[in-house]
Amino acid sequence: MTSIALRAPQRLRGVIQVPGDKSISHRAVIFNAVAAGSAQVSNFLAGADCLATIACVRALGVDVQRAGTEVRITGAGLHGLCEPADVLDCGNSGTTLRLLAGLLAGRPLFAVLSGDASLRSRPQRRIVAPLRALGAWLDGRDDGDRAPLAVRGATLSGGRYALPVASAQVKSALLLAGLAGSGPLTLTGKIASRDHSERMLQAMGVDLRLSPEQISLHPPTDPQLPAPLTLRVPGDPSSASFWWVAAAIHPDAELTTAGVCLNPTRTGALEVLRAMGAAITISNERVEGSEPVGDVTVRSSQLRGASIGGELIPRLIDEIPVLAVAAACAEGDTVIRDAQELRAKETDRIATVAGGLAALGVAVEPTADGMAIAGRGPRLVGAELASHGDHRLAMAWAVAALVARGETRVHDPDAVTVSYPGFWETLAGLRA
Repeated sequence: MTSIALRAPQRLRGVIQVPGDKSISHRAVIFNAVAAGSAQVSNFLAGADCLATIACVRALGVDVQRAGTEVRITGAGLHGLCEPADVLDCGNSGTTLRLLAGLLAGRPLFAVLSGDASLRSRPQRRIVAPLRALGAWLDGRDDGDRAPLAVRGATLSGGRYALPVASAQVKSALLLAGLAGSGPLTLTGKIASRDHSERMLQAMGVDLRLSPEQISLHPPTDPQLPAPLTLRVPGDPSSASFWWVAAAIHPDAELTTAGVCLNPTRTGALEVLRAMGAAITISNERVEGSEPVGDVTVRSSQLRGASIGGELIPRLIDEIPVLAVAAACAEGDTVIRDAQELRAKETDRIATVAGGLAALGVAVEPTADGMAIAGRGPRLVGAELASHGDHRLAMAWAVAALVARGETRVHDPDAVTVSYPGFWETLAGLRA
């Protein structure tokens, strides 16, 4: 479908099972690909990005069987990957490309990683430079800053590396490379970002030592390591955040997202919404696998502006488009800063989010690392809004339409299939 027309409903009610977490789904396949045995992964996110990861791992000789959201991976072992016969197509998935670059950097094979036009335009030096510092051989357009990226396996050193940017993708790429290193790898610097890789490696028996200041990985010498990890993927908090904001800004709403991952590195959006005055209740808290989960209920709220920046940003970077919609519907100003990484996402999300908010009648000023939004309360004006092929923009504009006066039309709505294939069906059910 080329566009979808939406109008504000009178009420929103429902209990929602959001898709499996995107970050954990990627890692469950990639880490188990080099495990010594088979693992079963349930509630896998069968979106376009994660399916690209499966296709790439299969091309490396790993047996992956999928039936809907159930996936079985029979790992090739730490040194058993095969050289791919063709270019590894990562589609639109930066996670696939960046984590596989780390995984392959220390393997005795040659591979080329590429993807669609959007992925080929996004910067990759953030992983290429640190991997080169460990002894990896990588090259690509613009001295390795743009895909296609060529990786020729090399013997990697251990040592220390200070992360200059808080990025879970960079951190994970280095940890994957470190599995094949000749000695221990210690990461320092800006290590405070999503920690799914650290949790997963520890659960797989890898000697990984954590402190607030550093992460130290000792490459496995036991051929039975990494051990396969069977798990159920918890609900994705980034996907759930669209429903949290929808309930908070709508005048007659109560929505519950069940079984959502509540990993502290992923709950920044909840913290911001609470600071803005959202009525949030968390129940049924528990641990599934190595991740905390729970049910999150959000009700209609009177939101106020807030300051979003600093150490919060790595914990909510993917949620900023929909948090910007919440800010537009709040009373008072919101300032988003320290989020320059938004310019290197599927789109330049600072520019595209600011442009969409302006079309909705919101006074917004984009900056180099964020934006300033003058909240106008839930009084948005319906508009024609482009998703630019960005799944998070398409969903953010759908949330905005729930409180906009008149009709809002979202163009290229099928972009949501990257992370939330059933989004439009779920929205229709809640409106009904």
